[in-house]
Amino acid sequence: MKRLQALMAEQGPDIYPEVIAALKDDPREGAQRLVRQCQTYLKERERQRAVLQRMYSYERQLWSMGYRHIAGIDEVGRGPLAGPVVAAAVILPGEVELPGIEEAKRLSDRRRMELYRRIREVAVAVGVGLVQPEGIDEASVVVATYKAMMKAVADLPVTPDYLLIDGVHLPNVSQPQVPVVGGETLSCSIAAAAVVAKVVRDEYMVEMDAKYPAYGFAHHKGYGTPEHRLALERYGPCPIHRKPSDGTPAGAVLLFTEG
Repeated sequence: MKRLQALMAEQGPDIYPEVIAALKDDPREGAQRLVRQCQTYLKERERQRAVLQRMYSYERQLWSMGYRHIAGIDEVGRGPLAGPVVAAAVILPGEVELPGIEEAKRLSDRRRMELYRRIREVAVAVGVGLVQPEGIDEASVVVATYKAMMKAVADLPVTPDYLLIDGVHLPNVSQPQVPVVGGETLSCSIAAAAVVAKVVRDEYMVEMDAKYPAYGFAHHKGYGTPEHRLALERYGPCPIHRKPSDGTPAGAVLLFTEG
C-alpha cells in the first residue's frame, strides 16, 4: 500500500489504472478506499476530456481549414451601474486542458483565478480592451462592447487569422469571424476570454473600492445590488458611475421608480 501511494505521488494519475488493478480484490478497507479514489478521479478526468472534446469543435474545424491563430472573444460589464466594459481575446495553442472551463461564468473566485493563471500560462496570446464609463455614456453599451472587443483584438501581440465571438458580429475588423451564441459554453477559446475579462474587471473594481470605499465595489463589482443602490442614494454617483443617455446619474432613475 505504501509503495503504491509513493508511486501515485511520483507518477500521478497515469498510474491509477495499475493501482486499481493491483488492489481491486484486496479486502482491506484502506485498499478499497484507494481504489474508489482512483476510479473517481479517472471518471472525472474522462468527463472533462469529453467536455473539452465538445468545446473545441469550432476550433478543430477552423484548424483543419488552415487557420492557426484563432481568437476567442468575450466581454463582461454590460449591465453594471459603475465601472468599465471589459473584453478579452485569447488565442490557444491547441486542445490544451483547462479544468473547469465549461463553467467559466459560474466558478468561485478561487477557481476562476486558478484557471486565469493557467490560461495566461498556456495561451499563445491574450489581449484586453476596456471602455471606461465616460465612453459608455457617449454611446450605447452595445457600441461600447464593440469598442472593447476591438481594443482586445488590437491588444493581442499575435495577429489572429479568425475570430470566434460570443454572440455578436464585430464590425470594422479585417479577419473572418463567426458569432457563437452562448459561446462560453461552446468554445474553449471564448470561455477562456470570458475568464480573463471577468478577472481583469473584478480586479479593477477592487482597486476602485480602495479609491471610493463608500460604494462597496469590491463586493458587488458595480452591479445594481441593494447595497450599491443604497450607497448611490446616500452619496450620489462617483466618477466611475455611468450615466444614461439623458445625462441622469446612473441608478437615479431606478432608485426613483423603485421608491
